[in-house]
Amino acid sequence: MRTTSTPDIPEWNLDTLYTGIDSPEYKKSLADYTSGMDEADSLLTAAETLEKKAGGNFDFPAWLSSYLEVLNKIAALRGTLAAYAYIIYSVDTTNTEYLNNLSHIEELGLRFQQLDIRFSVLLASREDCLESFFSRFLKYENYRYILHEIITETHHLMTAAEENLASDMQRTGGDAWGRLHEQIISNLHDADGKTFNGLRNDAYSPDALLRRSSWEKEITLLKQNEIAIAAALSNLKGETVMLNKRRRWDSAVDRALSAGRMERRTLDSLIGAIEDSLPLWREYLRTKAAFLRKTGETASTSAGTERDRGIAFYDLFAPLPDMPQADSHGGTSLLSKKWTFAEAREYVLREYYSFSTDMGDFAKRVFENGWIDAGIRAGKVGGAYDEDFALGHQSRILTNFTGAFSDIITLAHEIGHAYHFSCMKGKDALFFNYPMTLAETASTFAETIVKQDAIRNTDGFDKIKLIETDLQDVCQVLVDILCRYYFEKSVFEERSSSELNSDAFCRLMRDAQQRSYGDGLNGERHEYMWAVKSHYYSTSLDFYNFPYAFGQLFAAGLYRRAESEGQSFAGTYAQLLSDTGSMSCEDLCRRAGFEITSKEFWNNGISMYAGELKTLTANLQRL
Repeated sequence: MRTTSTPDIPEWNLDTLYTGIDSPEYKKSLADYTSGMDEADSLLTAAETLEKKAGGNFDFPAWLSSYLEVLNKIAALRGTLAAYAYIIYSVDTTNTEYLNNLSHIEELGLRFQQLDIRFSVLLASREDCLESFFSRFLKYENYRYILHEIITETHHLMTAAEENLASDMQRTGGDAWGRLHEQIISNLHDADGKTFNGLRNDAYSPDALLRRSSWEKEITLLKQNEIAIAAALSNLKGETVMLNKRRRWDSAVDRALSAGRMERRTLDSLIGAIEDSLPLWREYLRTKAAFLRKTGETASTSAGTERDRGIAFYDLFAPLPDMPQADSHGGTSLLSKKWTFAEAREYVLREYYSFSTDMGDFAKRVFENGWIDAGIRAGKVGGAYDEDFALGHQSRILTNFTGAFSDIITLAHEIGHAYHFSCMKGKDALFFNYPMTLAETASTFAETIVKQDAIRNTDGFDKIKLIETDLQDVCQVLVDILCRYYFEKSVFEERSSSELNSDAFCRLMRDAQQRSYGDGLNGERHEYMWAVKSHYYSTSLDFYNFPYAFGQLFAAGLYRRAESEGQSFAGTYAQLLSDTGSMSCEDLCRRAGFEITSKEFWNNGISMYAGELKTLTANLQRL
């Protein structure tokens, strides 16, 4: 399926994947996927029969070697077909044929999950055969971690019949409550017809009165629907509490840590480091509030005053006003200029090459091979993403390029994801499933390279704006993520013994905001944030918060090391990315020379932003 492109804004070329869902290649992949699952089913049935009849005469190591070969083929096809089905739909969301194809792929995925449960149970029953397996089939030595991980997860499974029933019931249970929340939020609008998401986006507006007005409308709309939204959240979390208990999880946090391949002591160190840094972030918020007050860019009557030094919630994302008297007169502003895609391409390539030739050469291939769809058009989803394809080991990147400097950062971020995948080339498909804790490493690292270089090489008020934007982003990833962590932890604790209503959720959110933001916020807060964040309403995304803080500070720590070691660090970095699907977070990082169970590692990443705050404060106080 080749798409056209304008002279400057590219659309991707998908021909090296499939030329369309009606193409012989696509149909063959679908057939191979189905036949692969048939083969896996037959192997599992044979093994289950031999378990009963042959007992000790069942050569499990030989069987496992055969099954892993089939499983890798299925996993590669499953990932490729799912990614392709989504990307073609994402640029043509009104295409019924694409939507039906996406549903078909998701339906096939349910069968894969059922096979996965059967394999897990069988593997756990034969755990004592693994050493023999590794000694006889040396090529699978690097499977030690993931096979033992499967066995560990099996201890948290109900019976196969119960798991299948839970999956079926979840569609009309937790998943349905999540869809209700999605439907309520997506249909909210104010008296003038502005959508709820439109009101949320006003938080970034330079119009101070609009920011406050939209915040007020947002809270009013949520309050009007609080009974239904609270019922959705309480029932959804109640289902999770019940299933976690039946699956023998001590807490929802333990389940999330297992999925993130992360130890509790690492989480404790991460959270502890963020908590230790809260005075820094509160100082940043008070500094911004004072500057908005000084320049008349806040609609709050109290924020940034001696009486209430914190910032109003609706001003958290307020852009700093232009200050012509502080601008340098040399060169063109990075922030105000309209970038062409060609200029953005050269900027990203320069930044990637500044770190390593390998990373630069990869980014060059991404641009030259037509892996990016950057245009804005009807039917295309917003935002940006990277999708990776096991077959052919290639990626595709979607962005919506407007010519703003932030679009360059987005490009660097998404190409970083693709570079991560490229470092895994040559590995079996089962190793491509790395945890969310590590999924943002390469993307955030690449983004950090761009931001820090821009800050270094910019002067005047542009430099201050860049620093403030960086601090704003990191403050959200650390302070607001900490707030979400506190909130979700308290929700699970209270939901295990009682129903929760909107008053309870508001109380827990107020407590979480006070513990995290403290006096960095003034009295104008947002106790209904529990009704906004969609991640709370997913049955599969419990604690979809601390992995972001992990990724941010891990990338910052990597960047500090790259600064000290230069391009000699590039090989260590690429190997680290290559191994992300093969071991725990702790073992991976130790191999690269990092001890993430210690607060010192996380403090090293935070210290970079402490320096930025000093620069910001000194400059804003002079204006």
